[in-house]
Amino acid sequence: MVTVDALVFAGYGEERKVLLIRRKNPPFQGKWALPGGFVDMDEDLDEAVERELKEETGLSLSGFKQLKAFGKPRRDPRGRNISVVFFIQIEKPVDPNAGDDAEQAKWYKVKDLPELAFDHNEVIHEGLEKIE
Repeated sequence: MVTVDALVFAGYGEERKVLLIRRKNPPFQGKWALPGGFVDMDEDLDEAVERELKEETGLSLSGFKQLKAFGKPRRDPRGRNISVVFFIQIEKPVDPNAGDDAEQAKWYKVKDLPELAFDHNEVIHEGLEKIE
């Protein structure tokens, strides 16, 4: 399984936030996660991350940079999953509208994150190292 995740940061310093979605479906139903999902067979990774972000948050952003691929065994209880994570920094938060697989979308301060699904805590911290 190949997926993409969108790591969207807004603001700077102590006020920096990250965009999260509350998952509507298993696994980790009800938990917070980065927006993302499965790559279509005929889809480029860059297109997939922009599409997933739009479907789950209503936001249309471009200019993502690839952070890295995360693929530890058992990171996803559904089976072997490799996620290619993309990140972007924007000036300030833009109001999201949850859709598709997300029951809610919300900005969280990176210093005050809720419990996260998958390995997304690790992903966010690696993203912070890249942009700081």
